[in-house]
Amino acid sequence: MDKSKEKKAESTVKQLAIIRPHCGAIDVGSMRMMVSYQDSQGKQKIIEFLAYTSDLHELVDLLKKEGVDHIAMEATGSYWICLHDFLVSAGINVLLVNARHFKNVDAQKTDVKDAQWLHQLNAHGLLRGSHIAPEEYRELRSYIDERGRFQDSKSETLNRIHKVLTLMNVKLQHIISDIEGVSGMNIIRKISQRITNPEELLRDINISQLKASKEELVKSLEGKFKPHLIEILNLQLNTYDFYKKQMRVCEVLIEDLLNKLVPFDENGNKIKISSKKSYSRKNQYSFNLKEYLTRIVGTDLTEIDGIDESTVLTIISIVGIDVSKWKTAEHFVSWLNLTPRIKKSGGKIIGHQQRFTNNAATQALRLAARSLWNNKGNLGKLYRRLAATKGSSKAIKALARRLAVIIYHMIKKNSKYEPYKTCMDEDRYKIQKLKRLTKEAEKLGYNLIKAA
Repeated sequence: MDKSKEKKAESTVKQLAIIRPHCGAIDVGSMRMMVSYQDSQGKQKIIEFLAYTSDLHELVDLLKKEGVDHIAMEATGSYWICLHDFLVSAGINVLLVNARHFKNVDAQKTDVKDAQWLHQLNAHGLLRGSHIAPEEYRELRSYIDERGRFQDSKSETLNRIHKVLTLMNVKLQHIISDIEGVSGMNIIRKISQRITNPEELLRDINISQLKASKEELVKSLEGKFKPHLIEILNLQLNTYDFYKKQMRVCEVLIEDLLNKLVPFDENGNKIKISSKKSYSRKNQYSFNLKEYLTRIVGTDLTEIDGIDESTVLTIISIVGIDVSKWKTAEHFVSWLNLTPRIKKSGGKIIGHQQRFTNNAATQALRLAARSLWNNKGNLGKLYRRLAATKGSSKAIKALARRLAVIIYHMIKKNSKYEPYKTCMDEDRYKIQKLKRLTKEAEKLGYNLIKAA
């Protein structure tokens, strides 16, 4: 080894310093909390607490008494949430750590050793905290999740209604494209009232709005209406109505919370949001969600191709509207797991690590990217071009990353969407492609001639 390199290597070696002397760590469990901390006399102690509310308050009081000002805790399920709130309320800095970001030493795994190892890493400042959105956005996320569960249950119930109609040999669900629409649900509710005559079922139905003819509709409504199937249909309709009602309740709670997040105008008055004029279909929100989001974020993110109101709502409920915690857009997309992690060995790139995430914001961006396959804008053209050369899965990830970068800059700079800056213009792409093809043809001894 070269002496100069050896001296340089020796000079860079430093002893790990303790940068958080009054810190601790908690190994979180469903019923027990293992706490490792340094007391006021400088001695390391390990104490086990139960997970009842009174015990958690006792734990926090002990840490405050011993002068612990920084705690690292593992994000175990949802057991950490209440303890996190108690610690933050007591003025203790909390570092929530992803279990994948640190590994225990080779030994028998126990709660005590996990707490000690986490405490040691926290004392040296070797842990990276997870992103935790402000309280109001976490509350918003809870309402959105609950509404999503009711929506999924409603869809499952609708599938069971389809099955009951099939058992009756009613083919309405195959004739009408949207059985959840007004006409489809009116017919199903009449069947649940034991009305089986096709002419009676189609009365008060605007057939002109349906693609199917009256003859096709009459033929599709001829079935075998057994009494027990009609009773089951009534049960399923009641369940369907219940889930739909619960979705509306969640929407009221979401709207109330969004109204609190709307900023004040120059005169110090709360900005009023106009009511929704267009009819809300299926799973759309019943209030003017777009205007709420535009006022809260400061710019209209729905102008981006592939991004709708629900996608924006999901993203801000996870991220919030303060993106300054990520230094650059690259840090932001890396947190979303939309960038490859390079694997190096011997100074060479040997591949890329496959990364998985349950981040709802990432999933929302990937769904938005998937919807660009038939978009006529620049992003849609980019998706189709990448899908043709790299495959659809890589195209979805690349476009999701592009959308994340656009959203990051629009929120940070409070700027409008500028489509021409999102990707290479189609004319420029054609010129570059023509130059590349011309060079390839010249290498093979051919000349490209423009067709007449």
